[in-house]
Amino acid sequence: MTTDLRIKELRLSHFRSHKALNLTLDDRVIAIYGANGAGKTNILEAVSMLSPGRGLRRAVADEITRKPEALGWKVSGVLQSLHQMHEIETWSEGGASRSVRIDSKSATQVALGRVARILWLVPSMDRLWTDGAEGRRRFLDRMTMSFEPSHAQSVLTYEKAMRERNRLLKDNQRDAAWYGALESQMAQAGAQIHANRQSALMRLVAAQEVAETSFPTATLTLIHPEGSAAFEDAEALMSALRESRPRDLMAGRTLIGPHRADLFAEYTAKGVPARDCSTGEQKALLISLILANARALKAEIGAPPILLLDEVAAHLDANRRAALYDEICALGAQAWMTGTGAELFDSLGERAMYLDVSESGAVSSVVTFSPT
Repeated sequence: MTTDLRIKELRLSHFRSHKALNLTLDDRVIAIYGANGAGKTNILEAVSMLSPGRGLRRAVADEITRKPEALGWKVSGVLQSLHQMHEIETWSEGGASRSVRIDSKSATQVALGRVARILWLVPSMDRLWTDGAEGRRRFLDRMTMSFEPSHAQSVLTYEKAMRERNRLLKDNQRDAAWYGALESQMAQAGAQIHANRQSALMRLVAAQEVAETSFPTATLTLIHPEGSAAFEDAEALMSALRESRPRDLMAGRTLIGPHRADLFAEYTAKGVPARDCSTGEQKALLISLILANARALKAEIGAPPILLLDEVAAHLDANRRAALYDEICALGAQAWMTGTGAELFDSLGERAMYLDVSESGAVSSVVTFSPT
């Protein structure tokens, strides 16, 4: 068996507009086209649910289930993860938190990150460089998780402890003993989060430096309002949290930690911050980082991640689109790409399998074909 990361079979049941969908996939990229609202992005969202978290729309379980039936939803399939094949199922019934099974055994969402490395770009991320820092942290954390699947657990541990600490702060609790254990958890997890993020950035920079690409290079910096010294190790972060208690009590929340970090990007060749670049340049920088992530992961584990590229042709001219498709195919990545018309994928030719998505009566249907 070849070393690869790709979905071989995908099955949807009552997932948004798709009442039922069964796909058998080969080694080509997947080009999905159809009118707006036909259900293209819903397919990408379903694939994103095979990784930890709330998927590319960050939806809660009840929002995903098909209406009006509201029976719950299920995504399942066969995933090739390097040298192994896995049966994966994830589902929700009655709006409950989603469940996961891997190879017929109950599993955590974090476990999905160990077998499925999935990255995505969606239209809302076109504003990544101009919106708030939270979106940039999520973007960085998903790239980081592709290198270090345990990063997801570190983030969960940190956020849970921080929520409990924030509850104490809001209640104006001043007994130091109540804070000690929580701050110890936050410090251990937070220092690991910082180290993982820095390691991911180093990998991305290295991958960009050696790449032959048509997309611009980004200079990346992880910024903390308090400076990075407090994050170098767990002891330093614990000390910083302890010293910040008076200020945090006044604010009613934790004001120091990796949850306040920001990702700064600069268009290297122009020396211009990404937030000040044109819309097309910002999109190109995002694509460049996704490709760098894929190259770095392939060099490290032998296979690039699965890529979900929603409306990826937006802001790209025909030459830049063709260059993107060439780079994806050269990487050997399983990329799922959407667009409103088949003509957007003309330069792919026989290198893709095509899904024609349409909608009637609030139910999506998919016709699969391959060019001859």
